[in-house]
Amino acid sequence: MLNKFLLLGFSLALAAACTSYRSEEVRGSTETQTVPSPSVAGDVQARMPDGEVTASTQDEGVIQSGNFIAGEYATSGVARILGDSGQLLLELDQSFQTSPMGPDLVVVLHRSNDVIGSAQPPAFPLQEGDYVVLAALQSFSGQQRYPIPDTVNLDDYRSVAIWCRRFNATFGAATLQ
Repeated sequence: MLNKFLLLGFSLALAAACTSYRSEEVRGSTETQTVPSPSVAGDVQARMPDGEVTASTQDEGVIQSGNFIAGEYATSGVARILGDSGQLLLELDQSFQTSPMGPDLVVVLHRSNDVIGSAQPPAFPLQEGDYVVLAALQSFSGQQRYPIPDTVNLDDYRSVAIWCRRFNATFGAATLQ
């Protein structure tokens, strides 16, 4: 059994040493469209919040998480950043729930660790350059996952928010820790 762990550790270290990585950051993003995600096949690289790059073929688990608080509308549940087979994912847990009252709801990563506290009520508008759009909200409730593109540096983002792009209203946000 110990030999299997040593072999696995050696294989991962060798894969990491033999693989090059080009780091890209999203700077001052004013994106208003969904960012495509890379395909995942075999061994892939994951960029962790501290900038470290790892190669993996197994689940890496929870990297960061936070609880949603209400903004414009009641929003609850847990947001988690996961490393899953080398792909970074944002997961909204089974208890996630927000209002169906807004058109054009999207899931964003935000630079502030207190999105709701740093915006003005009642809409809690976001400022261009402070966020990156991951995708359109899949559902107003329940578990859902969103791929995080390789171009997003998690060190730059401290929160997840549910945002109505059309009316610049933040329904709720979760600080990631």
